Amino acid sequence: GSDPEISNFDSGKKKASFTIATNDYYKTPEGEKIQDTQWHQVIAWNKQADLIESYVKKGQEIALDGKLINRNYKDKEGVTRYVTEIILNEILLLNSK
Repeated sequence: GSDPEISNFDSGKKKASFTIATNDYYKTPEGEKIQDTQWHQVIAWNKQADLIESYVKKGQEIALDGKLINRNYKDKEGVTRYVTEIILNEILLLNSK
């Protein structure tokens, strides 16, 4: 992914947005090892966003707990886009210094 993107709003709320990768490994019937990587968008608000801003950088290993949210919106061309995000509840820094 990339470093978290931080947004501060006039209302005083703070949002951190970042992507995480999860990997799954399996073998084909021929014995070839396959790695399947999935990317997930994560959103954190307020105090969690403060933690993300201070401690989370690209490439860092984390564990998180959250809920999946599905939403849609219309882009500038009027095309409906569908998004699945993880709304962060808790985070554990696995390889922090």
